[in-house]
Order: sequence, then C-alpha cells, then structure tokens
Amino acid sequence: MTDEIRRLKDIIDGSGNIVFFGGAGVSTESGIPDFRSVDGLYHQQWDEPPETILSHSYYERHPENFFAFYRAKLLCPDAKPNAAHRKLAEWERAGKLKAVITQNIDGLHQAAGSREVLELHGSTLRSYCEKCGRFYGVDTILHSADVPLCACGGRIKPDVVLYEEGLNEDTLYRAVKYISEADVLIIAGTSLAVYPAAGLVNYYRGHKLVVINKTPLEGRTRADLVITGAVGETLAQL
Repeated sequence: MTDEIRRLKDIIDGSGNIVFFGGAGVSTESGIPDFRSVDGLYHQQWDEPPETILSHSYYERHPENFFAFYRAKLLCPDAKPNAAHRKLAEWERAGKLKAVITQNIDGLHQAAGSREVLELHGSTLRSYCEKCGRFYGVDTILHSADVPLCACGGRIKPDVVLYEEGLNEDTLYRAVKYISEADVLIIAGTSLAVYPAAGLVNYYRGHKLVVINKTPLEGRTRADLVITGAVGETLAQL
C-alpha cells in the first residue's frame, strides 16, 4: 500500500459524511469508453463530431442519425459494475457515503447497489414519450429501428441531457447541498472540463478534498490528496 493509498484509507476510516463526484473515468474499467480518451467517442469515425450529434438541435433536425449514433456508441447493455461502483455501494451501506453525484449515464452505480445517486446528465436506461410522457426501458431504443415511437405516436426520447439542454434544477440543488455539507469530497474519473457540473466542486467547504484520476487536473482543484491512477484499482485497495 502506497503512502497515498494509506492517507486515503485514513481519511475514509475517519469520516461518516463522504460525497463522491464521478465522471467517465469511473466507468472505463467496465468497458464504457471515455468521450475524451484516445479510444473514446471523440476519436471515432462519424460524419459529425459527437458533441454535434448529441446536441438538442441535431436531435431535432436529424433524429434518424441521432438514434443510429446513440445506439452504436452510448448504449452498453452488457456493462457491469467495477470495483469502484462496488466499493461506493459498500460505503453507503456502512453509513459512510451520503451520495454519489455522477456525470455518467450508464446506471452502473445503481446496479452495484448504490441508492442515493444523483445523475447530472440523466440515464440511458430510461426514455420517455415526448407526447404522452410514458416511460420506457433501455430495450425500447436498443431494439428499435430508426426513430422509436410510442403507441400514441409520439417520439421516444432518451432521458439524457443533450448538449444545449439544461441540467435538472432539483438534481443540481441536491448536489450542491450534499457537497457543501460533506466532510470528505472525492472527485474521481473526471477532467472537470464539462460545466456547469464541474463547477459544483466549488461548493465544497471542507479540508479533505481527494482527487483520483489517471491524468493530472492541471491545478483545477485545491486538492488535499491527489492519486494518479484508475479509480477502481485505487478504491479496491481500501
């Protein structure tokens, strides 16, 4: 066990009010690609860049292309929780972890057993009819052809936050409350490059800010402990 891991263990052992803020790097060990990694979605061959295809305006103008990309690149029905997801669920059951705040849309935290999960960008596991509001599971879009339609004739939209769309205000409020009241805040698997979600860490008022990431965040945080490495591999040592 390295000195950094030992320090992290001491921080975790001594706290009963931990909040975890995670990004794409939390799920890469489950085989879900990171948008901005070398092998991620931003480096795949497509007619338009992913941030264009995953925008609200593109969704409205070119729904067939949107859903083709969405099925091919964002739906990962066979992905399973990794050591990071399992450890966080374990901490929650022990009463140490108060909330997981995630930028991910894969539902793996819930699959691992976490209950208080704030999904800033929604979830691919849910979709809804834009006309009647009926909710559907992931299989509806996964196994549909072209643009999925509800029985009422309305278009079925993934329950995810697209570019150009705002985050859910209630989710943001709850995230700010958890972060501002946390004793320990762990930021993991994120470059803190996506706003407004990344700005939430500025609400932390404590002195036990931990960053776990494969690459340095280049001074974007006032971290008290920085661990460079994979999130699952790191948390599995605790």
